[in-house]
Amino acid sequence: MTGKLYGLGLGPGDPELITLKAHRILSGVPVIAYPAPDTGPSFARQIAAPYIGAHQLEVPVIVPMRVERFPAQEVYDGAAETLARHLDAGSDVAVLCEGDPFFYGSFMYLFERLSDRYETEIVPGVSSMMAAAAALARPLAARNDVLSIVPGPLDDDIMRARIEAAGAVAIIKVGRHFARIRALIEAMGLTSCAGYVERVSLAEQRVLPLADVAEATAPYFSMILIYKGGEGWKARTAAATE
Repeated sequence: MTGKLYGLGLGPGDPELITLKAHRILSGVPVIAYPAPDTGPSFARQIAAPYIGAHQLEVPVIVPMRVERFPAQEVYDGAAETLARHLDAGSDVAVLCEGDPFFYGSFMYLFERLSDRYETEIVPGVSSMMAAAAALARPLAARNDVLSIVPGPLDDDIMRARIEAAGAVAIIKVGRHFARIRALIEAMGLTSCAGYVERVSLAEQRVLPLADVAEATAPYFSMILIYKGGEGWKARTAAATE
């Protein structure tokens, strides 16, 4: 019999935000795979580190971190072949995913290549967007508010249209686009409605109103939440403690 493939959502970074189900599977599978940059440690593995045992085989999936496009299809083709060999040998394989596997997660590309051949289970995780709202102590949306999730790399015109059409907005993948995005939010008169969160749930987390961010740049793990809907949360961008 072949092994079972798992996509495990690990949450935004705090190991205590891993679900009980993900922890149970993570602790029991013989093979653990995770995305890793070609330089530096794997963030997914860092989250799961307290629960990984010496008896488990680790399979890093090296994904180059570059501004320019890289041959991603070749990376996932090769990773799928490697994991298929373990599955064919009867070993269950858990693929670790930051946040949630199907919310901008890399696991979806392995799922596409393997799920038609092997029994597969996806375990959802706490997304950074949910964690950021909790850190800001301000609800994301309520009642009939329309919530839009806007990737930071989008062009200004597209981003403006998405923000204008929504009552609540989560701008993700901010990173190197921070200065441009902040300028757009200021031009739209929404700075007072915007909260900024970086490295949510980690020891170095920062949470503050966007207007109070002094830096011109932001780390990769950063997010901006905007609320302009009908509830009374517009002014409630909780000030942060550093």
